[in-house]
Amino acid sequence: MSYLDNVRVFVRVVELGTLSAAGRDQRVTPAVASNRIKELERHMGVRLFNRTTRKLTPTEHGRVFYEGAVKILEAVNEAESAIADLSRNPKGALKITAPLGIGRRLIAPGIPEFHDRYPDIEVRLRLSDHNVDILSEGVDVAFKLGILEDSNLRMRGIMNCDRVLCGSPAYFERRGVPATPDELITERHDCLLLRYPGSKEYYWTLQTPDGVRKFEVAGPYDSDDGDVLTQWALDGRGIINKPLFEVKQYIDEGSLVPILDETPPLSAQLAAIYPHKRFQDPKVRLMIDFMAERCQRLIGKVLAEPAAARGQEPRDLDEVETEF
Repeated sequence: MSYLDNVRVFVRVVELGTLSAAGRDQRVTPAVASNRIKELERHMGVRLFNRTTRKLTPTEHGRVFYEGAVKILEAVNEAESAIADLSRNPKGALKITAPLGIGRRLIAPGIPEFHDRYPDIEVRLRLSDHNVDILSEGVDVAFKLGILEDSNLRMRGIMNCDRVLCGSPAYFERRGVPATPDELITERHDCLLLRYPGSKEYYWTLQTPDGVRKFEVAGPYDSDDGDVLTQWALDGRGIINKPLFEVKQYIDEGSLVPILDETPPLSAQLAAIYPHKRFQDPKVRLMIDFMAERCQRLIGKVLAEPAAARGQEPRDLDEVETEF
């Protein structure tokens, strides 16, 4: 039996004087009400009531416990009311994180609109390409883009995003265009990598005729900022592995040229990650719903023409909550 239910029955017995009246009030039989009082007494190791044939009166221990029990139930009722009100009119602070690229392009520009809809929610945004420890840093929602690994957090998938290898015409004129993924290594191409403590991108994972393979590419320099890598590629300094929507404009302009189309990188998953304990917080759900719709709409718009040319459409994940 629920301890809280036992406390509720106890309080009503004190206030109403009989098990039958308290049982009716709590919608349980007198026998169930009696068992709940006995369970409380066993739990605390004291008698809570003096029993007569007609009435129950609290003992000294019972009177002391009653004062505390009333406060407990009042606090629970207030908390439940606050949650109900929060669901209708969410309030409070919301801490979110995102990588620099999608944070600058997709998440940050949407924050003012989100705040216009929910003016009582304070949004605290942190952008970083570093790994963020969601639990230790008290993050409510982290938007991530990459090949997501298993963890004890909760994930809501937003989209699968195609990736592309590309570099500038000047770079390929100087170094040649690799005909196969192996030439990235054998010809010692300058591959621009995203690196920081805990980074997993020390290799590129490509889809080959022999299946998915990891290639331990290298380059003369790297960065912990993905936009810096893109700028270096535009400056002719090497090859980058990027989500197509991030570099599509440069490819359309001819500033970047895609390579190895028949052995593309694995797609990256755009997802919202959040701790289990945030599951019931309406602010978290509102933020994820808002940003999921925004990201799907804007990325889909960016990719619409190239996708049509390839006979494909941007791929959306089922919007379900899963463990990952």
